[in-house]
Amino acid sequence: MAYVAVRGGQAAIEASIHRLGWQRARGLTVLGVVACREGLQALVDQVMSEASLYDEDTAALAIKQAEGSPEEAVFLLRAHRSTLARKYYSRAMGGESLRLERRISACFKDIPGGQILGSSRDYTHRLLNGALVEETLDDLERLVATFEETVDGIPLPSTDRLPKVTEYLRQEGLLARPVPDLSPPGDVTKQYLTFPARRSERLQTLTRGQTGAVSALGYASMRGYGSVHPTVSELRVGLMPVTVPDPLGGSDAGQDEDYYVGEIRVTEVESLIPVAVPRGPGVFDLRFDLGYGCCFGQNETKTIAMSILDQCLETPEEPYPTHDEEFVLSHIDAVETTGFLSHLKLPHYVTFQAKLDALRHQASREKP
Repeated sequence: MAYVAVRGGQAAIEASIHRLGWQRARGLTVLGVVACREGLQALVDQVMSEASLYDEDTAALAIKQAEGSPEEAVFLLRAHRSTLARKYYSRAMGGESLRLERRISACFKDIPGGQILGSSRDYTHRLLNGALVEETLDDLERLVATFEETVDGIPLPSTDRLPKVTEYLRQEGLLARPVPDLSPPGDVTKQYLTFPARRSERLQTLTRGQTGAVSALGYASMRGYGSVHPTVSELRVGLMPVTVPDPLGGSDAGQDEDYYVGEIRVTEVESLIPVAVPRGPGVFDLRFDLGYGCCFGQNETKTIAMSILDQCLETPEEPYPTHDEEFVLSHIDAVETTGFLSHLKLPHYVTFQAKLDALRHQASREKP
């Protein structure tokens, strides 16, 4: 598409960028990167998930630079990610490897190891806390000290690596064991997504998806624009170990020779979906299918929605938009969405003038 050049555009653009910096600094308040990281943890987690880069400090810097705009912060973080060398691929890990901070099940009241509520806003009143306006460092220190005194001597929930709730259902024969797919997963950050997509590519795209878009489509499925309305078998939040194979160990090196890199906080959800399977004329058997979601950080709503959409896209024959992988996966990416909508702000003089001329010509012909 051709655009008409605007004389003096470079000077205007530079002035706009200068004004943007002034707009951020005019309050003469320095917002530290550490303050962003520690005080805006939920936003940091969201940006890391959508950018596919687990680095809390860099995500906090992007949030500061973007003045709190999630889509701009994700754009910055993905651009930074593209400059980084890809040296190793970490070993695939399962959710049972998590050191748990939070673990709940909506299927059973009592689960082995117990429900671990952890940190969550699910149990708070949604009332504005006016005291936060005048909060001081002394208030924070007192809050931390009070919490530590309260839990001192009280047994905390176990952080052992507990087995999945679904494992108990499999032991009873109530849930089929999945057939392992040992083929190398695709990488949507290096190869353009094509359809039909492999499940590994769908899951990657969902976990990178814009939080609001993924949540909205998961919600749409539950409201009748899809056929999936699950029960959360288990939601886990915890620290997952990251290991890489020994680069000098050869193909015969086992996991015992892996290098431990560190831990990342993730949210994992397994959802159970009842499915009626025809056994004969007018006779149906009940079975459970499993939907899966996993995201960086504590990102629970998005991860639940991801588990819904995972199962939706596993049943593409359903006549619903949320079961159409091209519709879902092509419309949830934050950077592509922002870019395509923002391009409407660019000059469209030629195309608009052509439409305007056609309209004027049409109006002249309609005059009596």
